[in-house]
Order: sequence, then C-alpha cells, then structure tokens
Amino acid sequence: MRLTRTQGTALVLLTLFWGFNWPVMKGAVDVYPPMTFRALSMLAGLPALALVLAALNVPLRVPRAHWPELLLLALTNMVVWHVGLMLALPHLSSGRAAILGYTMPVFSVLWGLSLYGQRVTARQALGIAAAAAGVGLLLWHELARLAGAAWAAGLLLAVTAVWALGTQQLRRTTMPLPTLAISFWMTVAATAAVGVVAVATELPRWKAPEGKVVGAIAYNALLIFGFCQPAWFGLARTLPPVASSVSICLIPVLGLLSGAWLLGERLHWQDGAAIVLIVAAIATVLWPSRPVPATTVAA
Repeated sequence: MRLTRTQGTALVLLTLFWGFNWPVMKGAVDVYPPMTFRALSMLAGLPALALVLAALNVPLRVPRAHWPELLLLALTNMVVWHVGLMLALPHLSSGRAAILGYTMPVFSVLWGLSLYGQRVTARQALGIAAAAAGVGLLLWHELARLAGAAWAAGLLLAVTAVWALGTQQLRRTTMPLPTLAISFWMTVAATAAVGVVAVATELPRWKAPEGKVVGAIAYNALLIFGFCQPAWFGLARTLPPVASSVSICLIPVLGLLSGAWLLGERLHWQDGAAIVLIVAAIATVLWPSRPVPATTVAA
C-alpha cells in the first residue's frame, strides 16, 4: 500500500511525539499521582482538541442511536488503556513500558484473525514476524527484571490487548461521524472515567503540580491528546489494520532510546538488532506493492 503525504507526515509526528512521551510520563508519575496526572492532561487537552475541531468546522452532534457504539469504542480504545497504563507505569521503566505497550500490533493481528477472519498476505506475515522478533529482542534484558513487577507487566499487556481490539473495532465502525468528532467524544468519556478513578484512589495525595509535572501535563495535553490521539484514530480508521498497527512499531524504539538519553536507562546490542528488525517490518508492510501488469487478450 502507499501512504499519502498527509498520512506519512502524521505518522512521523505521531511516532516522535508518542515516543518521547514515555520518559516524559515516567518522570511525572514518579513524583505525582499518576491517575491525577493523566486526568489533568486529558482535561487540559480537550479545549485544544475542541479548538481544532471548531477551526475545521467539524460537527460534534452524535445521533442518540450511535452513543452505545461510541461509548464502547471509548472503553476499548481509551478508558481501559489509560487507566491500566497509569496503574502499571510507576512500577516499570519507561522503555520497558513502551515495549510492552507496543506489542499492540501482534494482538491486533490475532484479533483480526480470530474475530474478523482478516486475511494476511505473505509479506504482511513476514512484517508481523519481524516486528514480533524485534519486540522480543527489546525485552531480552527486561524479562529477568520483570519479576518484581510481574503484575504491572501483565496488566499492561492485558490493556494493550484491549486497545488492539479497539483498533479493530474502530477500523470497522460504520458510524457516519467524522473521525475527529469520534476522537473528541471518546476523549471526553475517557477523561470522565479517569477522573473518577483519580478521585476514588488518589484524592488524599492531590497537590498542585510543579516544575516538570506542569511541563509533562502541557506536553500530553497539546501533543498527545491534541494531536497524537486523533491522528492515530484517523490512521487506524483509514489504513488497513495490519498497516496501521505495524506502522507504529518505531514508537517503542524511540521510547527506549529517549529513556536512555533522558533517564539513563541502559541499552544493549539486542536493542540495535531490534531496531533493524522493526524498521524492516514497517518497510515490509508499508512499501507499495508493484502494480500488476495488464494482460492483453487476443481478439
């Protein structure tokens, strides 16, 4: 398949912003209540997203008949992921969490095969295998250290599987709504859900954010919820499921490298080999196929 210029630009920016966000988030939740951090980030991001929608004249009205499906999409694409991530992240390194979170492409393909009869070409299968091998190499030196936080790793894998299911559901939705409108209302629902969890579990720990936490909230509000989340939903809804999933495999690589740079997390040779495999996986899945030459039928 061939990416359009808009899709390619969105994918590059999404990879950069989401990749660097892992050490940004980790630095914040190490010193601030994680669920409250996420709730504040989402709450601050909603006005930015609303301004974008207003500037683009995107209608926000949702017919009553579509609210159940919209809320289900919010649950599988955002609520479960963000709550689970904020519970697990304080107990994992940023690089480790990024690697576990971006096993999503593998789960997405499994959902596609088991629930939707999704057909995978030989080239796509090769790309998926390369991506899975790359993630395995990235985890090479992490498996022994996961023992102390096995529940956090298991939780993150579980919510990643739910996010992968949500991606498949979003791809197949027939709601006659703009993707940006769907993104806005899913973010509203997720903000409410995460806010309730923050009140229920972290209220005694609430305090005014300071320093790097303020910067992390601003980063997440503007770049993650104002751009990355709606951009991802747009890619997930317009690209084939395998392509949209494998195309984000560079994010854990960037998360790992930025974690090493910003937080001093150690790198190994397996990380370099994984980068090669993941880049190969993305190229395999996204590289345009050769056009089939037309055959001439004799009269």
